[in-house]
Amino acid sequence: MADPKGFLNHGREVAKSRPVDVRLKDWNEVYVPGSLLPIISKQASRCMDCGIPFCHNGCPLGNLIPEWNDFAYREDWSAASERLHATNNFPEFTGRLCPAPCESACVLGINQPPVTIKNVEVSIIDKAWDSGDVEPQAPERLSGKTVAVIGSGPAGLAAAQQLTRAGHTVAVYERADRVGGLLRYGIPEFKMEKRHINRRIEQMRAEGTRFRTGIEIGRDLKATDLKKRYDAVVIAAGATTARDLPVPGRELKGIHQAMEYLPLANKVQEGDYVAPPITAEGKHVIVIGGGDTGADCVGTAHRQGAASVTQLEIMPRPGEDRAPHQPWPTFPMLYKVTSAHEEGGERVYSVSTTHFEGDEDGNVQWLHLSEVEFIEGKLTPKPGTERKIPAQLVTLAMGFTGTDRENGLVEQFGLELDERGNIARDADFQTNVPGVFVAGDAGRGQSLIVWAIAEGRSAARGCDRFLTGASELPAPIRPTDRSLMV
Repeated sequence: MADPKGFLNHGREVAKSRPVDVRLKDWNEVYVPGSLLPIISKQASRCMDCGIPFCHNGCPLGNLIPEWNDFAYREDWSAASERLHATNNFPEFTGRLCPAPCESACVLGINQPPVTIKNVEVSIIDKAWDSGDVEPQAPERLSGKTVAVIGSGPAGLAAAQQLTRAGHTVAVYERADRVGGLLRYGIPEFKMEKRHINRRIEQMRAEGTRFRTGIEIGRDLKATDLKKRYDAVVIAAGATTARDLPVPGRELKGIHQAMEYLPLANKVQEGDYVAPPITAEGKHVIVIGGGDTGADCVGTAHRQGAASVTQLEIMPRPGEDRAPHQPWPTFPMLYKVTSAHEEGGERVYSVSTTHFEGDEDGNVQWLHLSEVEFIEGKLTPKPGTERKIPAQLVTLAMGFTGTDRENGLVEQFGLELDERGNIARDADFQTNVPGVFVAGDAGRGQSLIVWAIAEGRSAARGCDRFLTGASELPAPIRPTDRSLMV
């Protein structure tokens, strides 16, 4: 414990955000560059180095949080980076995108604001990149075995990097034109600038990982042919089948899935478009879904110059304090104000869309809704609460129901699904097809980035054992893990 009185002497401080009127004019990350480093040693000193660090269990990666907090307090950034990378391949991703279940499990959080673990993490890795401490780790020798990884999101990248470092020859197949999965074409630039992905991809290329973009397994290349080419396959294709809203008027123009809308804004930043084919400029925008993807749509609409932005959520508004049935150290459902919500717009809870109304040209113009309440455990419309609100662009951000079944990947491999519609796997993350493994949302269902990286690392260990008979790669989790933290 570097400073026994750190948690008594210092209050919680978090990263400073740029003024709203300034950041809405660009797509850069919302935080003030360099604002964290001056305060991070004091914040790291608030860590009590608990005898039982519940933050370890809060994080699926098992991050060694007290250890790198201690190094950050002492400003030993090289040692802090080594401890951070011991469990996490991409801390610059998680430090920006993870909702930080580790902080919900922080022992200090029982009766005080918890340690700013997420801010310490991102400060360590940013400092490591600036100092040149992040270098390629090429294997000393090659195994002669080949592995194909399907999907280049966080699970796929983690699996690929681990397997490459174990000495296998790894090729990552990505159906989009650039590597990164939803990190590239789902997460807005203002949450994570894509230079962070590019930097990691260059490190992975230097280590020996190969990337094949613009190839969709199941369509452009049959899964059976892929299996013949490689000694093993890791499927990390995500859970990309979006939940739809089957109500009257759904066919009207101007109603889109969030993942039809958000990638186009990313492509503008990549230089593919001057202006996005779907834009919120001058429109009344409705975002259906109250989660992080919905918030991404809100922030994107603000930057595109929407006339108004309204976010709808069918569930009641969460409380600002832990509910009795969500005690420490579980991950509580709390009312959260993201950077996108700070920028404006309205949030409406306990409402359900009944139908859409359009103009004579088939463009959506109005969204009709009613308030709902729980009656005998079921969400039920409240009579007399029906109303309509202007809607010229509607994005559906209601989550995902499983991996893509239309491209033929599941059928061509002959994969079995579990009771939730995800690809089934055993304790080594291996499917019913020998040599074919699955990691991330494709096997787990829609989840957090930390779960994706943890699954990628664990699947890599299972794949390595299959190829060589043993493995020294770490396995943070088992497929059956359902932590109370998330």
